[in-house]
Amino acid sequence: MGGTGRHGLHFFHQRSASANASTMPEHHRVGDETPPEFLCPITGFLMSDPVVVASGQTFERISVQVSRNLGFVPQLLDGTLPDFSNVIPNLAMKSTILKWCDKTQKEHPRPPDYAYVEGVIRARMDSGSGARVSQPEILPPVAENTPSDYDAVMEAIRARSRNSMSSSTSLGSVTVGHPSRPVSHSMYSTSSSSDVFPRAESPFRNPSSFSSSDHSYSAPMSPEEEEICNKLRSTDIFDHEQGLILLRKMTRSGDDARVSLCTDRILSFLRSLIVSRYNLVQTNAAASLVNLSLEKPNKVKIVRSGFVPLLIDVLKSGTPEAQEHAAGALFSLALEDENKMVIGVLGAVEPLLHALRSAESDRARQDSALALYHLSLIPSNRTRLVRLSAVATLLSMVRSGESASRILLVLCNLAGCPDGKGAMLDGNAVAILTGKLQEGGAWETDPVARENCIAVLLTLSQGNLRFRGLAKEAGLEEVLSKMELRGSGKLKERAAKILETMKGGGEGDFGGGAQAREWNRMLEASGLSRSQFQAQTSQF
Repeated sequence: MGGTGRHGLHFFHQRSASANASTMPEHHRVGDETPPEFLCPITGFLMSDPVVVASGQTFERISVQVSRNLGFVPQLLDGTLPDFSNVIPNLAMKSTILKWCDKTQKEHPRPPDYAYVEGVIRARMDSGSGARVSQPEILPPVAENTPSDYDAVMEAIRARSRNSMSSSTSLGSVTVGHPSRPVSHSMYSTSSSSDVFPRAESPFRNPSSFSSSDHSYSAPMSPEEEEICNKLRSTDIFDHEQGLILLRKMTRSGDDARVSLCTDRILSFLRSLIVSRYNLVQTNAAASLVNLSLEKPNKVKIVRSGFVPLLIDVLKSGTPEAQEHAAGALFSLALEDENKMVIGVLGAVEPLLHALRSAESDRARQDSALALYHLSLIPSNRTRLVRLSAVATLLSMVRSGESASRILLVLCNLAGCPDGKGAMLDGNAVAILTGKLQEGGAWETDPVARENCIAVLLTLSQGNLRFRGLAKEAGLEEVLSKMELRGSGKLKERAAKILETMKGGGEGDFGGGAQAREWNRMLEASGLSRSQFQAQTSQF
């Protein structure tokens, strides 16, 4: 798989099942990224009906409704708990969002499914990131055209609440894809305050307990699906192995087969079998899921079916081959913009970071890096990575030469946010990256790694005064001057931009925007005049 991401970065990737080209959504490109204030702090989606709550923050209306219905207040990224006691429509924000959509030629946002938001909030309830409140209030539907069957959803919630009386550790989420489609369930439990694990099925449960007569699976089966399901509902483990091998083979090539076989029945069997303790069963179930996830129409459906916690479990404790497929599936699912927030909320960032460092398979490490790259395209996941001290880990891996070109993709995303940029400058990133550019050997012959390294340095240089001193101290100016003379294309162009910034011109100058704000903050902290401070910084 090959593609071009933010900042003109490059990566190359190939999987045996299929290799599909992907193009990053328009609003993730440089200069056209969705403003963070337009995104709901709970779902991460562009808000369609923003409301201001009593504590002053703005949320998607349905996020507040679901939180109140569940009697839960999610903790925000800054550690605060919002006050949902009153809401007021934020008409100014709504108007601004719509104007931005028109200006950037984006579709106007639509309200997310009630059940989908419920799944995100329940995951936070499981992880303990928030506070429960007494006497939850059930509110009426948001709008007549909300794309979910509200009555069916609420009945499922009440039924699930009755069932939970016998098990204090199990919680659930309801998935409703369309008003005309029946409600399906995806159960979860937690084994610790920070890890979300699936309870969907016991690793030893017989998949035949999923009856095809269930109303959720009443659609007629194709001959191919029927052949696979007959094997998967058997009581014989050997039949399970053969059914999964057949599914994996059928979905290895051919877009139509992957779409037609991504059914509720097949996904239900896979949820049970992907956590099997039989190695061949688990491996082929995970590989089949990777193949199904290659098709864009399947990506959101798979995430909404409850597979992310299952894949995390496999990534942590599965066989090496199964871990490889789990990393590949998370990478594939993270390509879909709608999945990025949910995958992060469900806890995939930390195990992917661990797999990047310690997975036995080179492919698993590569897929983990690419999954983290796509997940870190949104602000909330960048914050998660910074809080996990990922910057130090990634810089250490770049220094040692491990998967450098892919890791630099993640670092470039982190360099684009204030916390990430600060952590990278504190972590000696400028000196490390300069040292890699000065190396010969593999770096001299790896244009992708060199281009990505320059892209990271260019991002770090924008709007930051510290960069100049650190860059001069590391000898970056000499390295870039050689590139400007001998290089070509984007490499030469970016080297010239960084040099311009180091000399006090271009976007890195003190002219305005974020740079001007930083200049004023540093002047205030130093107690010096502008000319005095500039004289001191020019000595580096």
